[in-house]
Amino acid sequence: MKRKLKISIGILLSVVVICAGGFLIYVNICYHADETAKAVVSDNSVNISENEDTKIFMPKNPEYGLIFYQGGKVEYDAYSPLMYKLARKNILCIVVKMPFNLAMFNISGADGIQSLYPDIKHWYMCGHSLGGVMAAYYIEQHSHDFDGIIFLAAYSTADIRSTHLNVLSIYGSNDKVLNLESYQENRSHLPDSAEELVIDGGCHSYFGNYGVQSGDGTATVSPDEQQWQTVDFIVSHLKK
Repeated sequence: MKRKLKISIGILLSVVVICAGGFLIYVNICYHADETAKAVVSDNSVNISENEDTKIFMPKNPEYGLIFYQGGKVEYDAYSPLMYKLARKNILCIVVKMPFNLAMFNISGADGIQSLYPDIKHWYMCGHSLGGVMAAYYIEQHSHDFDGIIFLAAYSTADIRSTHLNVLSIYGSNDKVLNLESYQENRSHLPDSAEELVIDGGCHSYFGNYGVQSGDGTATVSPDEQQWQTVDFIVSHLKK
């Protein structure tokens, strides 16, 4: 009897070790920021700084604040070019660094950020792909603290239709990663006033600078072009 118990415990421990090892292998395989993203540094118009939890893109005269959740298994630094472009338009951008590059492990990562910048009165959440889904979960519980949310190739499984939030959804016409069936099914979770914009020739990957994500479609625009269109859409939306 004792021998059978020892064997059972040994098998159970082996399964646990194998599962834990598989999880660590999975989460440590990610899309890394490319050289273009790594080359983004502070200049006369945008000051870039970071700490253990966030990377901050501070313009000289910020009018809006935007808290950003990275896409699943995408290195946070891959979004530096997009955040820099937004900061050039007087939007303070704060990228929350996610454990294992997965926003599901730190949905509350936006907590306390707004209190650090009391002069900024208008705040938005924003997220790419899985980061957008998790940003929606967060804002559902904190809608009174924000003016709106911006989805980049993402959708909301949280029901925010009864909130006052301004909602903008952007995706590329050649995106093959975004599940359009799920996207359309979950559109009912958004307010009737939600705005949707499609980037002609854009893809899933080019909101960041990390190469082409597995299974994505072929873009007919460059990452830079897709990001500037995204910035134009966001700025126009904020100023309405």
